[in-house]
Amino acid sequence: MPRGARGRQAGRVTSPLAVVLNVLWLVVAGLPLVVGYAVAGLLAFLLIVTIPFGIACFRLAGYALWPFGRTVVTRRDAGVASTLGNVVWFVLIGWWLAIGQILWGVGLMLTIIGIPFGYAAIKIALLSFNPLGKDVVDADTYGYLPAVPSRVPAR
Repeated sequence: MPRGARGRQAGRVTSPLAVVLNVLWLVVAGLPLVVGYAVAGLLAFLLIVTIPFGIACFRLAGYALWPFGRTVVTRRDAGVASTLGNVVWFVLIGWWLAIGQILWGVGLMLTIIGIPFGYAAIKIALLSFNPLGKDVVDADTYGYLPAVPSRVPAR
């Protein structure tokens, strides 16, 4: 393996800290959130009209599974349909999810160790207000994490 390529796979940078935080997140808070979103997504798929909400639930489940090192961006092609869908989502589902996750995040932030996990729960809660028209992407794709250089400069 060339020098400086550690942590890279197919052009992605994997931070060891993000991996550790994600594993701890999964044990502390992520697994119940993922199960909840997956069940909600399956229920939404039972009704044909709510399939976009089911897709949004699975997107939220994926983000809740592995939130560190990822960020949310608004899709350029999101239009009026996404906005109207987000209004319906907020009225029916979103505010319940957001309130629960904000309370969970505040509870996690009460401990010093839980502050990063509480921050992640609040990020997911903000996404649960209006998930339609959003994508979850690797943070390094959009310049939020420093890239690992492909070559280490010679001294």
